[in-house]
Amino acid sequence: MPDYAIVNLLEIDDSVEGRVPGMEGRFSRKHLGSRDLGVSHFRYAPGTRNPSGHSHREQEEAYIVAAGSGRVRLDDEVRDIRLWDVIRVAPEVVRAFEAGPDGLDLIAVGGPKPEGGDGVRADTPWPDAEES
Repeated sequence: MPDYAIVNLLEIDDSVEGRVPGMEGRFSRKHLGSRDLGVSHFRYAPGTRNPSGHSHREQEEAYIVAAGSGRVRLDDEVRDIRLWDVIRVAPEVVRAFEAGPDGLDLIAVGGPKPEGGDGVRADTPWPDAEES
């Protein structure tokens, strides 16, 4: 395998496959052949919200807003996000996203993935769930 890779994120199969209505997710780590880097694309239809968040045991992540706008849940805080914002999230912080009226496209960048993964699903509701 060469010491480089070129991958078009939109040509990777949608791994979410309807599990979250209005959301698509494409993960390039295996296509890039990278040991230390994962880059993913998430597309949210207008108004779509992750019903639950997640955290990690080890991986720090950064998310870049590539199109649209919305909100991000960071533990018990909800913040507005807009085009070209970069959101860095420490492993232990619960994160989830909600698209604004024009939808939301995110590029996620993660570090080395521990054997077997390290994602931890959070069953707690959004802090503003009673307002929604």
